[in-house]
Amino acid sequence: DYRYFKYDHVKMGTRQVGSTFKPFLYTVAMQEGYSPCYKVPNVRVNFPLPPPQESWSPENADGKYGGMLTLKYALAESVNCVSAFLMKQFGPQPVIDVARRMGITTPIDAVPSICLGTCDVSLYEMVGAYCTFANKGVWTEPVYITRIEDKAGNIIEEHLPRKVEAISEETAYLMLNIMQGASLYGTSVRLRFKYNFTNPIAAKTGTTQNQSDGWFMGIVPDPVSGVWTGCEDRSIHF
Repeated sequence: DYRYFKYDHVKMGTRQVGSTFKPFLYTVAMQEGYSPCYKVPNVRVNFPLPPPQESWSPENADGKYGGMLTLKYALAESVNCVSAFLMKQFGPQPVIDVARRMGITTPIDAVPSICLGTCDVSLYEMVGAYCTFANKGVWTEPVYITRIEDKAGNIIEEHLPRKVEAISEETAYLMLNIMQGASLYGTSVRLRFKYNFTNPIAAKTGTTQNQSDGWFMGIVPDPVSGVWTGCEDRSIHF
């Protein structure tokens, strides 16, 4: 009830985004000449940390390793080791730079763990960023009201959103192709066999530490939507 709880979870609230951050990393890979069909080894990757800390080696959620996986399949199944492989190739700063161009303004530490989405971002910024893929690489500032008219149809006020060419049209197309894998055979395949959607869907799911947050970002040919599910208290989890 807004009378007692004046807090906007869409724009003001920031939470760990989990694997929904991975497309920014994959965007860097596409810009650097990788393709959705490029295969990488599904093995643990080790990141050395400054002493006295030990090294960090992310694990796959299902505990399965081995073989070569295409980038499209790896993102569809949200394979952590492949994200770690890409992070090892490019480092965190180029990923942050891409996220910034795509409208993410919240602070992000330049650490390898952002390849798994350890940073906190608002739902507002995430939806705006994902719109970049649908808009052929152009980030458009999300706005609630585009114009105000009187009863005669005269425009009283008009709001034109800012637009920035964030990534190339080719990169945006490749990312849409990659993210369609999630709904075809990956983490959101239930959209097909359970809910019987047949239209083109590019998507990414995300789950954070201890199941505290659940995310879903979906792109269909026209609208882009984002969903965060969680509790105000982060210690409460699914």
